[in-house]
Amino acid sequence: MSDAPPGQIPVRVRVYRHGRVAEEGLSLPEIPARLAADEDVIIWADLLQPAESDLEPLAQSLDLHPLAVEDALHRGERTKLDRYRSHLFANMYAVTFDARSTRIEAKELSAFILRRVLVTVRKDPVDLAPVLARWDADEPDVDMGHLVHGLLDALVDGQFDAAVKISDATQDFEDHILDRAYREENKSRGFDLRKCLIQMRRFASPMREVVGRFLRETPLVSPDLAPYFEDVQDHVETITEASDIGLDVVSSLLDSEANEQGNELNDVAKKLASWAAVIAVPTAVTGFYGQNLPFPGIEHWSGTITSIAAMIILTAGVYLLLRKRHWL
Repeated sequence: MSDAPPGQIPVRVRVYRHGRVAEEGLSLPEIPARLAADEDVIIWADLLQPAESDLEPLAQSLDLHPLAVEDALHRGERTKLDRYRSHLFANMYAVTFDARSTRIEAKELSAFILRRVLVTVRKDPVDLAPVLARWDADEPDVDMGHLVHGLLDALVDGQFDAAVKISDATQDFEDHILDRAYREENKSRGFDLRKCLIQMRRFASPMREVVGRFLRETPLVSPDLAPYFEDVQDHVETITEASDIGLDVVSSLLDSEANEQGNELNDVAKKLASWAAVIAVPTAVTGFYGQNLPFPGIEHWSGTITSIAAMIILTAGVYLLLRKRHWL
């Protein structure tokens, strides 16, 4: 995954003792010894785009399951929470939305959650500043539950912000759906929004199960922390519902747009048919007088006047009739 030589990938380690940051800058090989030397510490280690050789020594020392290690190294894993004998493994996504290009960017992150160790593996350069800000705000009470909550809360807040921006873009699309100039300028806007909403639902919907399992099945969530996890779950529910509603709205708007385009096409076709009918009248008159047969006024000036008068009167009559029916 990484182009850096083994052992030279970006790594960050924090050691917490009694709820406060006690040490930073610890190397990965030093983690097992630090855990064995002090029962009161918990450790967070972060690896950015590690190769198998970077993660394998830590995986062996912490007894991480091979399947979880494999999932942490490969991209495109679904959002999930897996339980193994010695640890939990979570795979999640940090999501951002660019309103200008109508594109979603999703960055993948995995986490190994042990009793006293949290290992995050960033498959993409996820910004961890919001996560660290939440952890720092929790001092001096940081434990493993706080670390997990801070991570989940930051990722879900990012998804929530993206969902709000998509909702605003959907509202703007709805407000201008009948504006022909807007449609011409943003021909693929509706389809791009629908694609973003589908992606948003794919990332957010499984997070309900992830947060729910933390609440139901893990000892990490103390009674004091439960309301905070429930708040994260509520945000996830809001994101999912907003995505579902937005998808319905955009699909309806696309149908309305297609109907409006069909109406405009029918109007154009009706006008073309009407003008064809108007033009057909003088064509019919000139065709009649162009016959090689004797008819009133042949080879006489009265025939010219008659034909011109017939064309003007009949054409005007057809035009007025079509105008009365609002075809022109």
